[in-house]
Amino acid sequence: MNQVLTFDSILVIFTGILTCQAGCVLESLSQYVEERDFIMPLDLGAKGSCHIGGNVSTNAGGLRLLRYGSLRGTVLGLEVVLADGRVLDCLAKLRKDNTGYDMKQLFIGSEGTLGVVTAVSILCPRKPKSVNVAFLGCSSFQNLLETFQICRGMLGEILSAFEFLDASCMSLVEKHLKLTNPIAESPYYIVIETAGSNAVHDEEKLHDFLEKVMASSLVADGTVATEEAKIKALWSIRERITEALRHDGYTYKYDVSLPLEKIYDLVTDMREHLGNQAKNVVGYGHVGDGNLHLNVTSPSKDEALLAAIEPYVYEWTWKWRGSISAEHGLGLKKRNYIYYSKSQEAVRLMRDFKAMLDPKGILNPYKTLPDNVR
Repeated sequence: MNQVLTFDSILVIFTGILTCQAGCVLESLSQYVEERDFIMPLDLGAKGSCHIGGNVSTNAGGLRLLRYGSLRGTVLGLEVVLADGRVLDCLAKLRKDNTGYDMKQLFIGSEGTLGVVTAVSILCPRKPKSVNVAFLGCSSFQNLLETFQICRGMLGEILSAFEFLDASCMSLVEKHLKLTNPIAESPYYIVIETAGSNAVHDEEKLHDFLEKVMASSLVADGTVATEEAKIKALWSIRERITEALRHDGYTYKYDVSLPLEKIYDLVTDMREHLGNQAKNVVGYGHVGDGNLHLNVTSPSKDEALLAAIEPYVYEWTWKWRGSISAEHGLGLKKRNYIYYSKSQEAVRLMRDFKAMLDPKGILNPYKTLPDNVR
């Protein structure tokens, strides 16, 4: 289940269409399409081990959703094996097809509870000729948000990522992974990536943007990379936070989306709420789509700490009309908290879909749906 089936770069002028089996590792697919002058629209810190079928089944977001959108928009077709053994062949390669229901959307993000994804056709953009990465420091989260607004306006068509991490994350990657902070210490850090077709044009736009945000004191310090090695070094600070957290102790992980103006307040409030019960409370994530990764560490698994975190984190997210599962699915641990994000009517309909497609409950049981549907 790890073979590339076809790659079509003729039918669509500016994009390629990759059709592959679900067991292909994301990093291998990325290398395959880059050799053909295209890129995968999805990029994750775990790309060296995750499979494209799992990415589709959880509707993974990744680092460049801001530029390329979610998998719901870039997946053109799927092959899915249903619970009764039937093979549903929806491996379309068309950008537009309104003949009836869009069946693939039912399986994207369903976590394998409705069918097993066995093959995927996915839209791959052209590989950009010019890539720049800026690593910046901000003295407040409000300054970070204002920087983002200016960034969207000034870098617009070439902006491909806008990520953030807090000082606690930086301390962890320095301590546990021996990575070096390339700029002066700051409470918050930003990773901005631009990707375009004209290096002179892109660098000029980035220069103008940096000049503006530094002159207005929104950004305290920064560095820019244009060479591949330095770009990878800057990205590794953001991508290896999860690895650093593993070295810090037992980690409680939360993946939520919130209105941008509230995104870091959850981290601040959680620190205050937990006090000295936790070893570390850190926040990082995707500013471009309002996705926060909140992580709490302790020396070992602690039931009292877990009770203090949950359901507090879900109640807080519900209060601000956020999502308790932004990009990684509900799985086993979050399924009974689904009502903090979905209505009773929506959950009942999910149950009905599950009963229709998997009446015996054999596909990834005990996942996504709550124990008791209201």
